[in-house]
Amino acid sequence: MEGCKPVSTPSTTQKLGLEDDYGDVKRILRALLAENTFDGKQFKVILQNQTILGSAKESAGRTSSVYTEALILPTSFQFLLILQTLGSMKVLCYTGITKPSLLLAQPELSTLSFPFPRLSLLSRRVPSLTQRKHGSITKVQYSIAQRTFASNSVDSSLTKPSTTHLRRREGGSSLYSRPSLLEMKNERIANRERIYEFLRGLGIVPDELYGLELPVTVEVMRERIDFLHTLGLTIEDINNYPLVLGCSVKKNMIPVLDYLGKLGVRKSTFTDFLRRYPQVLHASVVVDLAPVVKYLQGMDIKPNDVPRVLERYPEVLGFKLEGTMSTSVAYLVGIGVARREIGGVLTRYPEILGMRVGRVIKPFVEYLESLGVPRLVVARLIEKRPHILGFVLEDQVKPNVGELLEFGVRKASLPSMIAQYPELIGIDLKTKFLSQQSLLNSSIGVRPDDFCRIIEKMPQVVSLIQSSIVNHVDFFKNCGFTLLQMRSMVVRCPQLLALNIDIMKLSFNYFETEMCRNLDDLVNFPAFFTYGLESTIKPRHQMVSKKGLKCSLGWLLNCSNEKFEERMTYDSFDIEEMEMETQFDMNTLLEPREDESSSEYEDDSDDE
Repeated sequence: MEGCKPVSTPSTTQKLGLEDDYGDVKRILRALLAENTFDGKQFKVILQNQTILGSAKESAGRTSSVYTEALILPTSFQFLLILQTLGSMKVLCYTGITKPSLLLAQPELSTLSFPFPRLSLLSRRVPSLTQRKHGSITKVQYSIAQRTFASNSVDSSLTKPSTTHLRRREGGSSLYSRPSLLEMKNERIANRERIYEFLRGLGIVPDELYGLELPVTVEVMRERIDFLHTLGLTIEDINNYPLVLGCSVKKNMIPVLDYLGKLGVRKSTFTDFLRRYPQVLHASVVVDLAPVVKYLQGMDIKPNDVPRVLERYPEVLGFKLEGTMSTSVAYLVGIGVARREIGGVLTRYPEILGMRVGRVIKPFVEYLESLGVPRLVVARLIEKRPHILGFVLEDQVKPNVGELLEFGVRKASLPSMIAQYPELIGIDLKTKFLSQQSLLNSSIGVRPDDFCRIIEKMPQVVSLIQSSIVNHVDFFKNCGFTLLQMRSMVVRCPQLLALNIDIMKLSFNYFETEMCRNLDDLVNFPAFFTYGLESTIKPRHQMVSKKGLKCSLGWLLNCSNEKFEERMTYDSFDIEEMEMETQFDMNTLLEPREDESSSEYEDDSDDE
């Protein structure tokens, strides 16, 4: 090895007492180096301080020896130890680099002992540091022919050069051996295939279960399916959501169902609950369910109403608090829905919590505004009938509005009609419209254009039960009205078709016996039947009779109590006041509803 000259280190050999033993070794090494009979690159072992420490002085009688030479190493190496077997054995090389913080290889002990029987020249002594008095243990791991062996030498004796135990590291040779990864994988595949066969036998399609953690045994899977059956779920329900088979009965299903039961969700609703939202069985009570329930209570939903909300809309348990729920509520408050009404709105229609503002709620509100319905009126409609937000804009609302215009309804009447009966834009309108039109035409001769005027005044007519309409027509016939009179009355006051017939009979009897008026008065003012007999008709008729006044039914009834008191002070009355007809005023929806709101939430305010 060029650039690497053998030198003696008196201080080192003197410390170890190896002056006599090292003479022969030094001469041999110098000769070999001079003749270049071996490659110096094979003669390397790492040691610290750029020196090689030889074997310790040993007693006489050793049959084999290993000698090492102290060499001054090139500066490019931090550690270098050179070892060369002088026989036919293979060479072990350990090499380090200059960085002191990085050591690529290092033997467990600095002393290595190997027998060299072919080196008869050096067989006088066997220097070794593994003496009994030190009680040291040398462990060497080396590789021969691509097989790994380990040797242990414990307390080498003077008579035996070394006691080496070789153990081949092969899987399965140990008493406590574990199955290989391949065996474990094959076992898992076999177990899963047995589970699949069991499910197929029950009619469950396991195609979607790939990658899902399933029970190891068929018995555990049978337990899960039996438990789902006790909840009322069928094989068809399981096939609709087969991932439910990944839920543990004890860890998932029972804790979730117990929590829902404690909230007040009725067990009789569990089947429908799980059919609609089986994902709830995967949820964590603490992480997923409890925060949603707390949020609902924070939206002024009464604790007793929370289970009803969950029964109506179980999907709410899967929503994130900072997502759709919060944005939908914030938008409703922004358009004018009273904050204290939110609890009632969500209780009656919790599906709002799952509606996206940009895709559902906002386009719906803006479309109604484009028809002439003020935004605040839309807010009041949502407070009263929050389910109208569930009408699909493109599939229901716009087609119904188009059909109304085709039937002959005036566009200017649309805002009033929607404000009176917002369900008009969400029902199967065409079928109902044609059916009611045909009935009124056959019973009292209402023409198509007259029917449109009826719908404009009372859009609820399209949803009236036909048997009820027939009963009212029969009542007017029994009162002595002709078909022409009945048609005129219905066109002017369509509410006649929806009033309570028993109350109408009482009012008519009073009109006929006490007021002694002609039927024509009722034809001219059919709204007479819409006023309360005891609260309005009798008191006012008695006051007019005492004053000896003669007036129309419209002048008598079509005013407020304050206005009527004022009229009683008149010496004469205006004829125009007699001809006024009652019409729906959409502005009434813009009036404050403080009394109604405070009464509805009075219990909540007391609790606070």
